[in-house]
Amino acid sequence: MADALIPYGRQRHRAAGFAAAAIVFLADQISKWVVTHPLALRDRGVIELLPIFDFKWVENYGVSMGFLTADSATGRWLLVALTGVIATGVTIWLWRERLRPDAIALGLVLGGAIGNILDRVRFGHVVDFADLHFGDWHPFLVFNVADAAITIGVLLLVLRALLTREKKDPAENANA
Repeated sequence: MADALIPYGRQRHRAAGFAAAAIVFLADQISKWVVTHPLALRDRGVIELLPIFDFKWVENYGVSMGFLTADSATGRWLLVALTGVIATGVTIWLWRERLRPDAIALGLVLGGAIGNILDRVRFGHVVDFADLHFGDWHPFLVFNVADAAITIGVLLLVLRALLTREKKDPAENANA
């Protein structure tokens, strides 16, 4: 009944955001399965693909850039809980979002977050494998599809917040 009161456009934006989350989650989990099983990256260590890009096995026990490293079972589950709370907040934001581009950006963040949470629950760490480098210079830490989606989603949200302005309601202009 409550959804009947929600404008149709917001339902479509919500659906687009959750679809983006599902696509990111699936792409992330499939890519991690490929590097873990068929490519056996854990055993191989590194697979050189291009002069500037390798697959490199990394077990990430922390969050972005190695912060909040969970070096115990308690730390692991606290990190799962913390990231779960953040993912819940993103889900609520996505549910309420009125703008399609922001809903899709939130979907990127949500799908990536769920992918990394699942890794941490299943393995005790996040599987990272993508290593972009230029010679010995590595502008990023080794990452995965989920990390890339989270980063892109957050950057889109920040750029939209900085570069776009909502049009004022004509009634607000009359009162000013």
